[in-house]
Order: sequence, then C-alpha cells, then structure tokens
Amino acid sequence: MPESDDRPSPTVGSPALTIGTEPDGGRAHVRVSGELGLDVGEELRGALRAALANADEGIDLDLSGVSFCDCSGLNVLLAVREQALAEGKTLTLARVSPIVERLLSLTGTRSLFTPAAEVNGREPEPGVDVVQLRRAMRTRPTIGLARGVLMASFGLSPQDAWQVLVAVSQRTDTELHRLADGLVEAVNGDSLPEPLRREVAAAVAQLGSEGAADAG
Repeated sequence: MPESDDRPSPTVGSPALTIGTEPDGGRAHVRVSGELGLDVGEELRGALRAALANADEGIDLDLSGVSFCDCSGLNVLLAVREQALAEGKTLTLARVSPIVERLLSLTGTRSLFTPAAEVNGREPEPGVDVVQLRRAMRTRPTIGLARGVLMASFGLSPQDAWQVLVAVSQRTDTELHRLADGLVEAVNGDSLPEPLRREVAAAVAQLGSEGAADAG
C-alpha cells in the first residue's frame, strides 16, 4: 500500500462540491459538503477510491454538509462500499445531513453503512438499530423482485431499474420496500396506485431522455 503521512489532504472539489480527507490511524475521515448529483458522481467516486487506497481499515464519511443527494450520489456510495468490502475494509457514515438521512431511510440502505454489526451470532455495536437491520434483511428479496419487474417491463439494466426505484421513492416520499411491494403485487393482479404508475413512467422516460442526451 502506498505510504501516507498524517496530514490532512487539501480540500478539493467543484463549486458544487468540496471534499476533504484526513488520515486517522488505519482509517480515513472524508468530509463532503455541497450537492451530490449526477454531475459530480465521478469526482466523488475518485476521491473516495483514493482515500480507500490509502487507508488500511476503510473510510468514515461525514456527509453532514451535503445539501442535496439523489440516487446517483447514493449509487456512488454503494459502489465504493462494495469495493471496500472486497478489500476487507469498510465504508461507514459518521454523520449525515437531514437530506441524506431521508434518502437512506426511504431506500432502506442506512444499515449498510453502519459500523460492523451482526443481527445473528453476536450483539451489535452500541447505537445500531437492530430493527432496521432485520427489516433490511427481510425486504431485500422483495426489492430484488421489484427491480426484476422493472427490467422485464421496460427493458432496463439492473442499475437503471434501481435508479428508477430510488427516484420514485424520493419523489413520492414512499419507503422503497413499500414501493417494491406495490410493484410485485401489481404483477400478481393488484393495481399500482395511479400516482405511483405515473411516477414510474416518468422516471423511466427520464432515463431514456438522459441516455439520448449522452448519445448525442
């Protein structure tokens, strides 16, 4: 692993985003302020990967200064978390702003960034919401089915289907697992409420327009 000193790195970022990294033993404390949207996704990904490469144990992330976060920002966090786990490290959220907390709550992903704890086998660390952890484990299969429904219905990739779920969850203030339940039940004959149907169609249409813009 490349050697690193104990000095904080310079704060970097675009006008919409600032990122500061400070080593702390085997971990890196990363502070992010500003807006986490599609246009800064690669900037955030690069900064977190650089911090991860220089930390033996992982990253503690401070998002208390984030004023906006959508599914693209969440996707970056999930991707870097997967990389950290593959390297035997962790990505935890030390502090979050109300905006980020709401997104994590709606999508049921808060427990994924909680300091290491197990629902079964041993007691979780202090402060871990065991009910939330258990619900995340229970609802994950339904969310996977809902992604499959969207993929089959609209020809979406797994990532695009996830993006549609998160976008609709945010726009309608509906918890992700409840939205997933509705989509799965619709396949079984129950009708999805019309407002949710419109939001799903709008989110899929937005993906198509973004893809066309990128191609152009």
